[in-house]
Formats: sequence, structure tokens, C-alpha cells
Amino acid sequence: TRQATNMDNTTNTSEKSTTKQRLTAIVIALTMVLAALPLSYAYSYASEQTGSEQEKNVTDSNAEKEKPRPMVAIDPGHQKYSDSRLERFDPNKKGKKPRISGGCVGVASGVPEYKYTLKIAKKLRKELIKRGYSVYMTRKKNNVRISNRQRALRVNKSGAAIYIRLHCDSWGSARGVSMQYKNKTNRYVKKRVTRKNKKLSKCILKKYVKATKMKNRGMFARNDLTGSNWSKIPTTLIEMGFCSNAAEDRRMQKASFQKKMVKGIANGVDAYFGY
Repeated sequence: TRQATNMDNTTNTSEKSTTKQRLTAIVIALTMVLAALPLSYAYSYASEQTGSEQEKNVTDSNAEKEKPRPMVAIDPGHQKYSDSRLERFDPNKKGKKPRISGGCVGVASGVPEYKYTLKIAKKLRKELIKRGYSVYMTRKKNNVRISNRQRALRVNKSGAAIYIRLHCDSWGSARGVSMQYKNKTNRYVKKRVTRKNKKLSKCILKKYVKATKMKNRGMFARNDLTGSNWSKIPTTLIEMGFCSNAAEDRRMQKASFQKKMVKGIANGVDAYFGY
């Protein structure tokens, strides 16, 4: 009997020890789970915050992309019929010049300047719109009667931020591209505008030469250009090439080269605005 009792005591002691070990294991496991919970929540919260920040950044980025770019005014130089009647070429001066001249004619192509500038203007308009700009054209056809002064005054009312005047040059076998800009003030052109005239000219010239590989003839300050004198916004006139140079004239008639010309001007606009 005493032996049986001892055996029972031994069994009870063993069972108690096993139960205690199980309880200890459960407590340890629960402690580990509870300790891990805050880290899990923190990770989840951080992930949610990161996701929110990413969404915000994407939204801001999209908003920036969708923000409309400024308006660009384009003047295809000349028109079908010249107008020799006189108009004041500067709001501060009494001097007068013909309202608008007929322009030059391609020595090899026979294409008149007024047709060529409109063709490039339409292609430039398309490219600028594709890049997010809005565009104002002083004319959309050749058979118009709009003087240089009238064009500038219409541009002033258009809401455009800059004004680009497209022309071709003519002087024997000379070749290349040049820019003409106003560097003096009048009651229409303020000092801050004259500074921007030069910046705009520089930006377009640099990008145009890079795109076309044409000779860089530089920038010239001109204060006798009616269309620039009556403009209240940054204005530049680009002589895109020489109609009087047979080789250059033929090259400028090619669609592939016109694409480079347009790209160069558009890139210059981007550079001016910092895009």
C-alpha cells in the first residue's frame, strides 16, 4: 500500500510539472504575440502613410503636368499684298514707315516669303499646342490687310506672354539665322520688357542653331521695327534663313528641315519659360 501511494505521489508530481511547463510555454507565446503587435501596427501605419504620401506626390505631379502653359503669339511676316500707306513706327516718335512690305521671294523655289512664313507658323502652332501652350496667330491666311502696328496691338489684347515674329532674310549669297529685338524703351515697351526681349531672342537662337545646324549670325538690337515697338510683351523677330541663297532656300523648303526649324523655335520657347 505504501508503495502504491508513493507511485501515486510521483505520478501527481509529474503531471503538475507537465502542466506548469505547458502554462509557462503559453505565457511566453502570448508575451511574444503581444510584444509583436505594436510593431505590426506601426508598420501598417507607416505603410499607409507612405502610400498616402505617394498618392499625394502623384496627384501634385499630375496637377503640375496638367497646368496650362502660357500663350504664345506668332506673326507670320508679311502678307499677299503690301501696303505702302504710312503709319507711325513708334508710339513715342512722329516718324512713319509703310504699313507692311511685300517680303522677299525664294531665288530657287520661287516661294514668296509671306507664304513660307505662314507655312512655318502653322507647323509651329501645332508643335506648341502639343507641348501645352495656347497660341495666338496674327493671321491664318495670306490674303489679309493687317499692318505691323495692328498686329502688335492685337497681340497686346490677346493675353499672350511672348510674341514671335517669323521672317526670312535676303542678301545675296549670305546664309544663316539671326534675331532682332528692341533694346530701348518707349511708352509701350518698359525696361523689364526690353531685358526679356534679349533673353527670348537668345533662347530661341541657341536652340534653333542646335536643331538646324545653321550658321549663327547673332542678335541685333533694332528700334525701328514697327511690330516690335508697339508690342507691350517680350518680342523677338527671327530671320529663319536666306531666301536669296539658292542652297539655303532649297533646304528650307524640305519638310524634314522645316521640322527641325520648328523644333528649334519651340525648344527656345521652352528654354525661355524654364520647361
